[in-house]
Amino acid sequence: MAKISINIASGSIEKKKVIVGIDLGTTNSLVAFVPKGDENAQIIPVRGNNIVPSVIHFDVHNIPAVGAFAKDKLLGDPERTIYSVKRLLGKNYKDIPQDNVNLGYRIIDDQSDNLVKVQVGAKFYNPIELSAEILKELKEQAQKTLNADVEQAVITVPAYFNESQRQATRDAGKLAGLDVLRIINEPTAASLAYGIQTQSNGHILVYDFGGGTFDVSILQIEDGVFEVLSTHGDTYLGGDDIDKAIVDYWQNKAREANFELDDFSILRHHAESAKIQLSNDPKTVFEYKINSDFNLLLDYKTLVSIAEPILEKTWNSVNRALNDAQLKHTDIHEVVLVGGSTRLPIIAEKLNNWFNQSRINNQINPDEVVALGAAIEADVLAGNRTDVLLLDVTPLSLGIETAGGLMDVLIPRNSKIPQRVGREYTTSVDGQINLKVAVFQGERELVEQNRKLGEFVLKDIPSMPAGMPKIEIQFALNADGMLQVQAKELRSGVSQKVEIQPSYGLTDAEVEQMLMAGLANAQSDVEERLLRESQNEARQIIYTTERFIDKNANLLSEDEKLGTEQRIEAVRGLLDGSDRHQLQAKIEELNDFSRPFAERLMDVAVSKALKGNRIDQMK
Repeated sequence: MAKISINIASGSIEKKKVIVGIDLGTTNSLVAFVPKGDENAQIIPVRGNNIVPSVIHFDVHNIPAVGAFAKDKLLGDPERTIYSVKRLLGKNYKDIPQDNVNLGYRIIDDQSDNLVKVQVGAKFYNPIELSAEILKELKEQAQKTLNADVEQAVITVPAYFNESQRQATRDAGKLAGLDVLRIINEPTAASLAYGIQTQSNGHILVYDFGGGTFDVSILQIEDGVFEVLSTHGDTYLGGDDIDKAIVDYWQNKAREANFELDDFSILRHHAESAKIQLSNDPKTVFEYKINSDFNLLLDYKTLVSIAEPILEKTWNSVNRALNDAQLKHTDIHEVVLVGGSTRLPIIAEKLNNWFNQSRINNQINPDEVVALGAAIEADVLAGNRTDVLLLDVTPLSLGIETAGGLMDVLIPRNSKIPQRVGREYTTSVDGQINLKVAVFQGERELVEQNRKLGEFVLKDIPSMPAGMPKIEIQFALNADGMLQVQAKELRSGVSQKVEIQPSYGLTDAEVEQMLMAGLANAQSDVEERLLRESQNEARQIIYTTERFIDKNANLLSEDEKLGTEQRIEAVRGLLDGSDRHQLQAKIEELNDFSRPFAERLMDVAVSKALKGNRIDQMK
């Protein structure tokens, strides 16, 4: 019997509170939790699916829809449909490789160092706001599924995300109404889920190749302690790049035939379909007829040759991570595959050759393993388990600018976090009373070649000859990879401490302003939003039901087909109206009518699948 908590004072039913783990992915996003009293994490279905496409569509009223319905709009309404927004987090226009700017929607170059902006109609959105829409969908649907309040979360990021990108992710969570307890690296989360399930010890290499990012991390797992030894990667390298390379291949082939292919959205859609088809069945050939003059063709051998320059970058990262960890290939006990792009067979083949056949591990769904690990870390932070300890590393070096524009590193890359480091400096000019402290992140010798995170001025240093002041600069890097810097003149005690706010993040005031704007308009917007959500649900059920009928027409009676079609038309007839309740009632009628024969056909499918197999009874 389910237990319900009731507040005696108010008489209201109290919802339980759940801390979730979220994998905010480039291509797909997931949310997971650990049920109370359990040790294993579970994916929380969102609108009936474990995986939520990281796609946002804005209708003509700028009402956002997230997920499968939005993804269906990529071809019909590409300028109002945003995908791969994770690649834009924490970046300005100049940060984005110019050969990747063609995304189907408009990215604005405002000639500034501010966050990149995406134009949808007459409105402009930054990547933090867009990512927040995905997180809101995950949060709201998780609350409905679990009948619980979801206010806190652990969110994963690529291990090679820099300070700006981590802060942008945290800001997006805050904007979505989530208290982000921890930002953890995706490969670390994956190894956590893998280690808990398999109870393995030893050196683990996590090869994480997603839609838009790539990471490799090497960990040592021993009796519940997960220690990251090294990490390497590229935050602008993923399956999206393979899709674009396929598009380039087709466009070149078309030019050779004196034919132009210029609809990027359609080509990208077919490129992704070809990649998926050939990954699942390399012996087939992908073919799509554009017109009487030209067909899109691709076989697996050609796909591998197209993908090889991209994959070569991942192999280089693997070797770099091994060198940084001071390990050889033979020291690795298991290789864990993470991310949907690892389904390309050549990846497992290459890793098999390097690390021995028995060491490739894909026991857990590569799309789900990161979210499951994030949920386990959320369970640890909730105090529900004490048998797990994460020891992560910072992916990039942190330091300050010194005389001559040099980078003086205080925290080298692959240092354990949390971390606190201090170093003494002095002045170079007699009587200097102010000292600028500029903080950078990167691996180059000159600060101009690294990323500037921020700066501040230590004021009112007592006037002394050059070289006399003793100024300690202290870096404190927390478990999220967020940095706090303190400068103190030791002779006088003058000091200043700042939380480094990356140049492309949002200030607390800006996040608060966005939240207040949302609250101010919430009452007037709520009915409109509910209506749009019902309309989106109606379109989704029409789409899925019509596909189901087409696929199974020969197994349905004429009454079943006719009754379903009548109810579909009843739903369709209310799509442009304003009565949400009437529309919802017609949706329920369609659901109720189609459910019995849908269940019947499912039973038939299961029976066919089991035919000829012996099922032993439990004794």
